[in-house]
Amino acid sequence: MPGKVEGRCAVDASGMNTAEVGTSATRTRTVTDRDIALFTEISGDRNPLHYDEELAAASRFGGLVVQGGVTSGLLNALVAEQLPGPGSVFLEVSWRFLAPVRPGDVITAHATVTSVRTDKPITTLATRVTNQGGTTVLDGTAVVWRDPVVAAATGAQHHQQDDAGQSGVTTRRESA
Repeated sequence: MPGKVEGRCAVDASGMNTAEVGTSATRTRTVTDRDIALFTEISGDRNPLHYDEELAAASRFGGLVVQGGVTSGLLNALVAEQLPGPGSVFLEVSWRFLAPVRPGDVITAHATVTSVRTDKPITTLATRVTNQGGTTVLDGTAVVWRDPVVAAATGAQHHQQDDAGQSGVTTRRESA
């Protein structure tokens, strides 16, 4: 499922284009067992809730769950690739994990610009991740800084790459 960006851009004090309040983006991915294994390799998180089907089934979750970092990682990709885009890093996040994500779930990250600093390339986003049934599995906010040098070097037409064929992303900006 493709990702998208909708909204308007303005020029901030640094001279670069920044998203205006109300601009939004989405990014979708199907979560796999491989995602769990790769996250374990990176983080060392070997919680039985991610691997032991019998034990996970007996838990309050009723089955295997994906690490929270896999779920929130989709927001990392959205911020770095789409909104605000290349050169963006999180300064602050506040996320609540509201429901489990399971292998095979199709999750969609959503971000909407709620405020933009005019003196610095800093944007505040309302963020959430939903599953294929529309259930919100993660909800919160993020404050993002976008490096003007990287943003200028990558230009307005940043080309996203497919991440191993698991998510297709098409970025579209619309002026209202």
